Amino acid sequence: MEAELYEFSIFGFNQILEATSNFSEQNKLGEGGFGPVYKGKFPEGIEIAVKRLASHSGQGFIEFKNEVQLIAKLQHTNLVRLLGCCSQGEDKILVYEYLPNKSLDFFIFDENRKSLIDWNRRLVIIEGIAEGLLYLHKHSRLRVIHRDLKPSNILLDSKMNPKISDFGLAKIFSSTEADTTRRVVGTYGYMAPEYSSEGLFSIKSDVFSFGVLVLEILSGKRNSGSHQCGDFINLLGYAWQLHDEGRWDEVVDASLLPKCNSIEMMRCIIIALLCVQENAVDRPTMLDVVAMLSNKTMPLAEPKHPAYFNLRVGNEEESTGTQSCTINDMIISATAAR
Repeated sequence: MEAELYEFSIFGFNQILEATSNFSEQNKLGEGGFGPVYKGKFPEGIEIAVKRLASHSGQGFIEFKNEVQLIAKLQHTNLVRLLGCCSQGEDKILVYEYLPNKSLDFFIFDENRKSLIDWNRRLVIIEGIAEGLLYLHKHSRLRVIHRDLKPSNILLDSKMNPKISDFGLAKIFSSTEADTTRRVVGTYGYMAPEYSSEGLFSIKSDVFSFGVLVLEILSGKRNSGSHQCGDFINLLGYAWQLHDEGRWDEVVDASLLPKCNSIEMMRCIIIALLCVQENAVDRPTMLDVVAMLSNKTMPLAEPKHPAYFNLRVGNEEESTGTQSCTINDMIISATAAR
């Protein structure tokens, strides 16, 4: 965990305009449910990432600043560092450290770049994400449920270590911190069923997203996409069926096989499947997950079938019903890579 070695800053709007060349398209890094992100550089040479927040609850600058300052105090080696904020009129802006290696999806879903991340590096990434989530859920000053964990929100530093970004944004966008919300923020394919359909969120909804993320890291495939997953429309049911039939290695990205780390890979698949079980009560906590990842001899339970298990190719009625089972004011981020 890093010490607080920097001052939280309130930046002037003109500083941000100058750093990003007036939010030029050339400096745009990507866009998600919370707004576009731009690369910037201050005159002294410091590179930054600037997130221009979409309009939200209309809170005033003092309230916004206080919430952001609280989130900025969360310091962990696997969290992106929040440097400060800016507000002018309707513009609410967050300023982060800039990470040079883009996001995880830039590598794992690209046929050429995925080979740059071998199994040992992928395992380090999985363990780092787990440690960062555990900190947010249990050890930080402010308990944070991320609510939009996905590969594009995992940024990579110069040594390819993972850093969770956009943590706390769901809190900024919510008027109350309750167990149920009518403003669902997230991305289809990573949302736990109780969250996407009923707005029920907890640390277990983050655990579900983590499980999806691990399966994607292992397979190099998106959970929801055009790839073939046997009889299933997503990766979850496909991975569970292959595991159940003792063919778990067919889930793993071909670029990782054959390798001598098969036991580690199998354990990671089982841990991921435990995380995406349909009922939240059956899922482990991130404390359990970190223990399972760090203790290679720890016995693992047999996972029950995952959420959305009954969604099969050609089952149009069930598939459509699940996708439309959302609540008002839902924000769904695009799943396209940055």
